[in-house]
Amino acid sequence: MECEVATVNSNRDEVKEILQSVKSVAVIGLSPDPSKDSHRVAKYLQSVGYKIYPVYPKEETILGEKVYRALVDIPEKVDMVNIFRKPAAVLPVVEKAIERGDVDVIWSQIGIVNNEAAEKAVANGMKVVQNRCSMVEHRELF
Repeated sequence: MECEVATVNSNRDEVKEILQSVKSVAVIGLSPDPSKDSHRVAKYLQSVGYKIYPVYPKEETILGEKVYRALVDIPEKVDMVNIFRKPAAVLPVVEKAIERGDVDVIWSQIGIVNNEAAEKAVANGMKVVQNRCSMVEHRELF
């Protein structure tokens, strides 16, 4: 399988603005396993003040937060969707974010690029960050 190169992506200044403006983050694929990247990143984001909404098919709580089975199940506004899933899963997540109508940012972690999904997100008024770690970016910028 060939890796896709991100043709749609926010620059460093936009990433900083995103991390300053976002308050709530839905973490798609947030594992309850503390050794997993999704868990470590979400725990870090939570520790620096972001409201985390875990989205995972199992568990009742992760990191002390209620777990939702799907993005559309979260009853509060979601500023950013942080994706820890395979690239093929990104487009359906973006479609659900569009359906919600309140998501400002789609962020896919290191190794996750789906330009078709990114273009669709941008066409629907969202900012997109691909192939970057939100924890690493936050630590470097703040």
